[in-house]
Amino acid sequence: MFFNGWSGIERILILGSSSYIALIVFLRLFGKRTLSKMNAFDLVVTVATGSILSIILLDKKVPLAEGITALLLLIILQYIIAWLSSRFQKVDTIVKSNPRLLYYNSRFLKDAMKKERITEMDILQAVRKYGYSSLEEVKLIVLEADGAISVLNTVPKKEDNAVKNIKDYPKN
Repeated sequence: MFFNGWSGIERILILGSSSYIALIVFLRLFGKRTLSKMNAFDLVVTVATGSILSIILLDKKVPLAEGITALLLLIILQYIIAWLSSRFQKVDTIVKSNPRLLYYNSRFLKDAMKKERITEMDILQAVRKYGYSSLEEVKLIVLEADGAISVLNTVPKKEDNAVKNIKDYPKN
């Protein structure tokens, strides 16, 4: 139960080192974006990459060549989608979500919160995480495309440019 012999450990050392080197090579070839968390799609690819790596290491039925092929396929597909979305707005719209304003000028934007399934408690938690003691110190709160909540205590100098692309921006 605690130790089945040295062959399993040797296998993990060899496969782990090999797959790790392959992953580093792939990441260098396909760029930093491969493991970024810029949006939900990128996050899924990052998690899936870790999952594939763990399967290579621990599942004796998966040969190294198949595991590395799976890593390469996932990274190539992510690269293609990122490349396409950076060049074609339609693809970008399909793959990524837009940031959404949840709170502005001392009021919760209930419709936006409902669409994003965010509660007032979620927002208050984010406010505390940013170090504010109350909503009175906050100007706007945004649910970013990657799922993070941003809390700002002042509107940027170019207010129109800063928030014009955020859905449901109130026209006050």
